[in-house]
Amino acid sequence: MAAIAKNKQEQTILDFFRILSSGELEAIRATLHPDAEWKPMVKDIPGAGVHHPRDFIVDQFLAPVRGMFVPGDPKTTVNKILSDGDYVMCESRAIGKLPDGRVYDNHYAWAFELKDGLVWRIREYMDSHYIARLFGGG
Repeated sequence: MAAIAKNKQEQTILDFFRILSSGELEAIRATLHPDAEWKPMVKDIPGAGVHHPRDFIVDQFLAPVRGMFVPGDPKTTVNKILSDGDYVMCESRAIGKLPDGRVYDNHYAWAFELKDGLVWRIREYMDSHYIARLFGGG
């Protein structure tokens, strides 16, 4: 069952994932603080490293990652969400198709910090072994 926001900070994150799932890069850009930082908490897989600021995240990180999927995928569903002020944690599942027809299905945990009502810092936790196997790295 999809999570339901209990406050404006949680709604900001649910909106972020709804927009991220659309693949609309300019809409995604509008959800991010100009000084945003996105850090996948992994090593040696596509997308590893710290990505910032906002324009780099969208143009150099998200655009290539989304390009690994068929247009419009993957879709993310937030299953659990909780917050303490501008700090929001959630669990999600992303499902999508790769251009060769294989299915991507991964579970995530996220730590978000908001600033000025926008997504400022993201720490993304996932099954990196699954990704390495799926994309030929392990």
